[in-house]
Amino acid sequence: MNDFPASEVADGAPAIAPSMPEAQPMIPQRLVELHGWGRTASSMSRLASIDSLADAVSALRTSEGGRGVTPRGLGRSYGDAAQNAGGTTLDLTKLNKILSVDAASEPATVTVQAGVSMDALMRTLLPFGLWVPVLPGTRQVTIGGAIAADVHGKNHHTQGSFGNHVVSLDLLTADGQVQTLTPEGEPGVNEGGRLFWATIGGMGLTGAILGATVAVQRTETAYFTVDTDRASDIDDLMARMSDGDDAYTYSVAWFDAVTRGKHMGRAVLTRGDKAALADLTPKLRRDPLKFVAPSFGTIPEVFPNRMVNVATAKAFSEFWFRKAPKHQVGALQNITQFFHPLDIVGEWNRLYGPHGFLQYQFVVPFSEGETFRRCFEMIVTSGHLSCLNVLKRFGPSNPSPLSFPMPGWTLTVDLPIERGLDTLCNALDEQVIGAGGRVYLAKDSRLSAESFRAMYPRLQDFLAVRQEVDPSGLFNSDLARRLHL
Repeated sequence: MNDFPASEVADGAPAIAPSMPEAQPMIPQRLVELHGWGRTASSMSRLASIDSLADAVSALRTSEGGRGVTPRGLGRSYGDAAQNAGGTTLDLTKLNKILSVDAASEPATVTVQAGVSMDALMRTLLPFGLWVPVLPGTRQVTIGGAIAADVHGKNHHTQGSFGNHVVSLDLLTADGQVQTLTPEGEPGVNEGGRLFWATIGGMGLTGAILGATVAVQRTETAYFTVDTDRASDIDDLMARMSDGDDAYTYSVAWFDAVTRGKHMGRAVLTRGDKAALADLTPKLRRDPLKFVAPSFGTIPEVFPNRMVNVATAKAFSEFWFRKAPKHQVGALQNITQFFHPLDIVGEWNRLYGPHGFLQYQFVVPFSEGETFRRCFEMIVTSGHLSCLNVLKRFGPSNPSPLSFPMPGWTLTVDLPIERGLDTLCNALDEQVIGAGGRVYLAKDSRLSAESFRAMYPRLQDFLAVRQEVDPSGLFNSDLARRLHL
């Protein structure tokens, strides 16, 4: 076991100890306007900066009788999940200590506070030859947020979502107590893992995640061997992914959502695996675990609305398709190239202008391929333009009642906020519901409560656990009120 100097673990005691709300002093809170990464649906909330358990418990106590509290990390949920209009929002980013790395166990594990970012975790793990099991599309998310949204990456079809790899988590509940939960369960509300799995994907509504132990993987390098292919249209893309994805750990496709006609859905498919030391060039072998994370600065707050228009969308789509090789095998890519190209530029969401954008992500079962194609065609022919478009295949679900992934096709588009967008999204919702699919809550800012209930058939399982652990609804959010949770 390798302990870090910043560790709060001492004399065998747990990193987080229980505490009673009435024993804690009040902490300062400031009124701020908060929004998600899509920069829509902002609201005013009292922000409490949390750097200890005492701070968190104090925030619970001072919020009683009001609009409740909601946890917040780095604000990378696209919608209103980490906002709390008129209430208190817990900023957990100061709980950012990596407490221990156990590289000798099998599997290896890391114990962290909830405010640790994926970026910081990766930088810590790589020198040990260790690797984060699931990475979303950005490193700028906290571990608490990754658990609360049960994030997925390019490897869901082989390794599931982030919650599948959580060994235990520390949850601050509405009574001011901290419970250490495991997926196997403990006596009481977590019998059979009920509270654990309600917290995975539970969007912060069962309590505030303060820390976790996560199983991590071993790696010889910080590089990936990547195969790239261009697909001529949506049918060609889906056939290639259906036939070949299982041979790769990671698979993702960017598709063109602007071009119509016989090449509608043309795409760039990239699939890969962790590179072994023997795969590297002699130069890269000198520092095989180097974390390459370039930065080209931050997008300024100067862009108007309608930056994504017919001209810019067509130009970008043509460039992105043509720059990719028609067929390439075994190319070496670093972490940023393969996983996080958008992290090269800070605050890239400002490109959409003051009105912001909606990221619409849905999944439908594999058996609903025709519905999937129909939804795709609805987006392309709608007149609403998207440049950042992703298509993936999901594997088996986990036991979480609110986890998004299911075995099937998932599609993501970034759509600028403009007139008529809600009409398109409502029509897509109907198709998704009819196919037995769902929309991802971590991306959503406009779904209706009725549609949400139709998409998540295990909602009552979640609500039963939430009622048991938080009968007064102390943990709340704009998303929870919108969806009548």
